[in-house]
Amino acid sequence: MQLKDYTKEFKYNWQLAAPVMLGMLGHTFVSFVDNIMVGQLGTAELAAVSLGNSFMFIAMSLGIGFSTAITPLVAEADAEQNFKNGKSSFKHGLFLCTVLGVLLFLFLFFAKPLMYLMKQPVEVVELAIPYLDLVAFSLIPLIVFQGFKQFSDGLSMTRYPMYATLVANIVNVVLNYILIFGKFGFPELGIVGAAYGTLISRFIMVWYLWSLLKGKEKSKAFVTNIKFFVLNKLMLKKIINLGAPSAMQMFFEVAIFTAAIWLSGLLGKNPQAANQIALNLSSMTFMVAIGLSVASMIRIGNQKGLQKYFELRRIAFSLFLMGTVFAISFAIIFFVFHNQLPKIYVDFDDAKNLIDNVEVVKIASKLLIAAAIFQISDSIQVVVLGALRGLQDVKIPTFITFISYWLIGFPISWFLGKEDAYGSFGIWLGLLAGLTTAAILLYIRFNYLTKKLILSNN
Repeated sequence: MQLKDYTKEFKYNWQLAAPVMLGMLGHTFVSFVDNIMVGQLGTAELAAVSLGNSFMFIAMSLGIGFSTAITPLVAEADAEQNFKNGKSSFKHGLFLCTVLGVLLFLFLFFAKPLMYLMKQPVEVVELAIPYLDLVAFSLIPLIVFQGFKQFSDGLSMTRYPMYATLVANIVNVVLNYILIFGKFGFPELGIVGAAYGTLISRFIMVWYLWSLLKGKEKSKAFVTNIKFFVLNKLMLKKIINLGAPSAMQMFFEVAIFTAAIWLSGLLGKNPQAANQIALNLSSMTFMVAIGLSVASMIRIGNQKGLQKYFELRRIAFSLFLMGTVFAISFAIIFFVFHNQLPKIYVDFDDAKNLIDNVEVVKIASKLLIAAAIFQISDSIQVVVLGALRGLQDVKIPTFITFISYWLIGFPISWFLGKEDAYGSFGIWLGLLAGLTTAAILLYIRFNYLTKKLILSNN
């Protein structure tokens, strides 16, 4: 095959992926604005949001990972023009997402005392606990939203979740500004104000996406007259069998980044704040890869429904190539501007915290060099994982992600991340090792499966 056989798919890949990227970037941009607003309060407050969100990220990874089971099932039913299967996949997926949202909220609510056992700075923990109470409750609307989003993506209607996310983000930024700093007569709530902004905006996000889908001819029949408690055991089992391994895949990856937050906390509040800056910048570029991963899931799911396996492989490779091109571009940006980017997050006019702020920027600029290198591994592993989910292959990739992040990545972070070794930079070398291993092994798995499908179809 020639290069143009892959590049000619870029336009349609982009049409599917761009709304997902923008929606996800919207989420991350709000986190970016939150961090800047909270950073004005001090490094302890920034570290507290980082610690509170580290618990949230673990719960979110399970909920969001589980919800991805809906997309390939709906995409396959859409290609087959099977409305009944599509609606059943959506309804059962939405039911399970709602139950999971409630369970994850309860888990976080009762897990707060763990913060004291984790040897984190006490002032940081005391600020993080009231913040986490409210943000944990917002998991329920967030995971219900994910159920609607994954369904919408499965129908190739990726724009509407983006619109809902952007509306919610605007509401979030406005509420944060009013409630963190006490503007327009509202009380000054500090980081608890940021939590209220997140909670309210997530309820608005669910309502707005539902109203958009209800107004579209292609999706109206799916999202209305849902008999929520009339359930089929076989369909519940099918979604759990797809969703549970997908949840664990995302959990293993997010958990190692969360472990990086905790390991940074052992080094002190400044390394923890620096880690949060590097993580926030990296997560923005990761959202581009997530967009391509969703496009991969949709397009591979469609081709699986049509049983066009040669086309499936060609389209997948066009997405892998596209992800690599983006990743190299971001790597260059991080490398060139690694000294400048962290300065956005701190206030150098704050004389009281100047020494802390200078140290935070110095550590964060080093971490961005590691982040630049792992852009490529991170992009490849997540786009290939999306393709495997489109094939509904989830069990072996779950083992691959566990081995990569926890048997290879985490031990390296632990040994090299100690104060007498490489400190924060050592933690990020472990992340790089885990992501690179995952990218190589997942690609080998996809290559093997697609060749096998083509041979069995001939």
